[in-house]
Amino acid sequence: MRSILLVFASWRMAVVLLMGFSSGIPLALTAGTLQAWMASEKVDLTVIGIFSLVGLPYTIKFLWAPLLDRYVPPFLGRRRGWLLITQILLVGSIFAMGSSDPAGSPAMLAVLAVLVTFFSASQDIVADAYRTEVLKPSEYGAGAGIFVLGYRIAMVVSGAAALIMADHMSWKAVYAIMAATLLVGIITSILAPEPAVDAPSPKTLREAVVMPFVEFLRRKGAFEMIAFIIIYKLDVVMTLAMTTPFMLDIGFSKTDIGAVTKGFGLIAAIGGTIVGGSFMIKLGIKKALWVFGVLQGIAGGSYMLLAHFGHNYPMMVGAIAAENFFSGMGNAAFTAFVMSLCDKRFTATQYALLSSLMAVTRVVAGAPTGYIAKTLGWQSYYFICIVVAIPGLLLLTRYNKWTRLVAEHQEAVGAPR
Repeated sequence: MRSILLVFASWRMAVVLLMGFSSGIPLALTAGTLQAWMASEKVDLTVIGIFSLVGLPYTIKFLWAPLLDRYVPPFLGRRRGWLLITQILLVGSIFAMGSSDPAGSPAMLAVLAVLVTFFSASQDIVADAYRTEVLKPSEYGAGAGIFVLGYRIAMVVSGAAALIMADHMSWKAVYAIMAATLLVGIITSILAPEPAVDAPSPKTLREAVVMPFVEFLRRKGAFEMIAFIIIYKLDVVMTLAMTTPFMLDIGFSKTDIGAVTKGFGLIAAIGGTIVGGSFMIKLGIKKALWVFGVLQGIAGGSYMLLAHFGHNYPMMVGAIAAENFFSGMGNAAFTAFVMSLCDKRFTATQYALLSSLMAVTRVVAGAPTGYIAKTLGWQSYYFICIVVAIPGLLLLTRYNKWTRLVAEHQEAVGAPR
């Protein structure tokens, strides 16, 4: 227990927490908070819907991640230098957003919102790389939990708190205050040390663009690892994809769903990520992936029980708590695994690429869920959600081979990790 507390009390975790906060601030300002502002200005709903496209940079950030690996700013180093640049640009673009006119000039607002998401996605690229390089492998799970904690706190600030403030001041003032909160990240970037990585940055742009992909795909077992990344959280994605329609169908109100899933469920997810990260210090990545993978799969059974018993408030709270808590634990182990795969020469690019593969699961697996639930019924649907956890666990039997092959590959190419 003392060793766990010492890990969470380290300066590295404090930096990761604050960087998580800085990364979480912009998201709501270009999503839910922006939608509320536009609705209050009587902007047409069609236009508001189209504005969801401003989040596209988050899904394609791997395209320019090589630039952040290749070029080193002339101050603070490769990671902190880019963090400071993106954060300063975020302050300016968020402030400019707040000074725009949603009703009179929606096109200008759209341009500014895209700039915010682009700079925000860029900050995420560098923050993920910094976290991967500054933490020890044994701290990856705990670091994932702490980063999520900071990120979620920031989303409350730029989401719920911003909306409350908007009832008492202008939207320009709200966005100016939100821009000012990024001073937390700016100060952290200036004061935090640059990661000590015994790996030179790519010498050419071609090397920065091509080598991260070539390096990973040349590893024996690379496609197995990619398959694992795509399917390990498949059961969680399918379980949560139909939560709202399921809850409404069995008689819960929108208030019930909002209060429990968005409030209690969020707390459970954060708690699970932190607890999972804590246990990982003792378990290691492999055992954590096994234990948490089984738990998150079984937790889906609580939804199957709820489907059987129907409208039962305590069971509904228990199901949401269990699913979010155990999926949070699985997320800590999963994130640590992805971090462990990155070659330190190309951390930004490889992490951005692998995290984009993680997003494939949400997009592809979510598409047929409505049809399956409609055809088979809720109990059978959630039984399937439990069963789809099995392929990921079967692939996990290859973990020892993956780690051995990765170590052999890195030794062969002379790349430090």
